[in-house]
Amino acid sequence: RRTVAVGERGLVLASEDGGTSWRQQPTPVSVTLTAVRFVDANHGAAVGHGGVVLKTADAGASWHVVLDGQRAAQEALDSARALGSAALIGDAERLVAEGADKPFLDLLMPDASTLVVVGAYGLAFASSNGGRTWTSWLDRLDNPKALHVYALRRRDDTWLAAGEQGLLLHSANGGKSFRRLPSPYKGSFFVAELISEQEIVVAGLRGNVWRSGDAGSHWTQVAAPMPASITASLRTPDGALLLANQAGFVMKLAGDRLEPLHRSALPPINGLVVVEGRRLMTLTVMGAMPLPAAALAS
Repeated sequence: RRTVAVGERGLVLASEDGGTSWRQQPTPVSVTLTAVRFVDANHGAAVGHGGVVLKTADAGASWHVVLDGQRAAQEALDSARALGSAALIGDAERLVAEGADKPFLDLLMPDASTLVVVGAYGLAFASSNGGRTWTSWLDRLDNPKALHVYALRRRDDTWLAAGEQGLLLHSANGGKSFRRLPSPYKGSFFVAELISEQEIVVAGLRGNVWRSGDAGSHWTQVAAPMPASITASLRTPDGALLLANQAGFVMKLAGDRLEPLHRSALPPINGLVVVEGRRLMTLTVMGAMPLPAAALAS
């Protein structure tokens, strides 16, 4: 029944009543946190600026740091040197020299011990032991321009990463290797969803939403009602796909178009979550706000 939200200045909030009231939880950092995931009722992780990765084993009541930007940069350098790649060594040396100034932007937590985090400048790291040790994934991603990776999703052994300048990376072997997909758009994708092993939806700048039914070989554009950047997505319990934008609207994917769920704009939306199994909560620049039930019916 607990809902956990993260945000600016290391803020972690928890609600026991579906978002009606919130209580701040202690955290060991003051940097902006950008994403949070839970694998079960107790085990979760959050990522943020400064290359920070936090873990919790008590449903978000307490958190501890398992990775930071300085350690991540050194891990990248050690990995590059082990591979003997001059290009990767150069990139990693720059990471070390520039310090902990780059954010992680998304993460996957397939189980309580496994973590994969991605972020700015193509940063990608994984841990198989709960964050005690980390492995650089920079060599696995076909991302020579070190473009930002904004979204990471998985469905069984199928993985998808989406990011800056139309970056789309696909893995069919559980993340062991990724191949570049042909991109239908050269602007940034901020969200991505694997509807099935073959069906992909990506969205981002200026309301660009694209759909593929063949694992990214071909794409069809989805009509959006406004040219505002898509910044959040959610698969609902009944399988529907919701997208939200900076104009403050939540929209439902209906075939080849998006249909707004409400008529009045909310503040710019950063995230969506279903609470108590049936109510939709929007996470905005003005805090957490429920979408009125009347709006859902309109």
